[in-house]
Amino acid sequence: MIYWLQLLLNALPLAALYAALAFGYALIFGMVRRVDITFGALFAFSGQVFALGFDAGWNAWYLVLPAALAMAAVLALAYTIGSGVLIARHVLRPLAAISPNAVIVASLGVLLVLMETARLASGTRDLWLPPLMKERMVVLADAQGASAGLTVLQVVSTALMISLVAVGMLVLRHSRFGRIWRAVCEDPQAARFCGVDAGAVFIWTAIAASAVAAVCGMLATAYYGSMSFGSGLVFGVKVALIAAVGGQDRPFAAALGAAGIAVAETFWSGYGPILWRDFAVTGGLVLLLVLSRKERSLP
Repeated sequence: MIYWLQLLLNALPLAALYAALAFGYALIFGMVRRVDITFGALFAFSGQVFALGFDAGWNAWYLVLPAALAMAAVLALAYTIGSGVLIARHVLRPLAAISPNAVIVASLGVLLVLMETARLASGTRDLWLPPLMKERMVVLADAQGASAGLTVLQVVSTALMISLVAVGMLVLRHSRFGRIWRAVCEDPQAARFCGVDAGAVFIWTAIAASAVAAVCGMLATAYYGSMSFGSGLVFGVKVALIAAVGGQDRPFAAALGAAGIAVAETFWSGYGPILWRDFAVTGGLVLLLVLSRKERSLP
């Protein structure tokens, strides 16, 4: 029972991460209506810049730990959001208007640029952060010398990422921007006829999605200690698949579906062969999407 409960608790941070990533991905998917793996690349890029900034602040400038973390966070936010805006303005928006299917190919090129930029900046070496807030904070069960609980970092990360999704849903459902975003997603040309600046909505959506990717990238790097150079491609494809479970154009449903996938992935790690985890989860997602595929026309 303790083991089962600990697995469920371990699934919470991963579920919050997947939910936040799926939510951010659904925001930008509503604009381009095509698979866009640059969101996963921005997530990994944020983590790599965060690790690089911390390494510079800690080892080169000899800052104290809070100052090094703060500097790394500012750099990661600035570089990730700036990159997201540039990509949206000069790659995604023009292609989405002229040749939407080209977005898929262009996103792969952007991913390679971000991966190589981070690799060259770090000298082709993985940078590791020191253990952060690893002490046990919340113990929910204790029996026969075994306990189940969460660390401080797990609690903080889970709370922050759930807050991102909650605030995002409030904005989309109850604000003027949310109504305009839905209008542009459904028919950008009709929204323009009604006086909406669809281009500005695209850019603001890219800023919001990039901010979500940046925060998730920093929290994931702090939790796991590092972010590898190949994570951009892995998470780019994975986020696209897990977001599709709930609905790529419905942010809240995408977040819920992604959270369910995270729980399944965690329990597979606990009871099944971990070597086959990614294969089983990804293969199951592909099979589910094929079986539930619905024919519909895309703009």
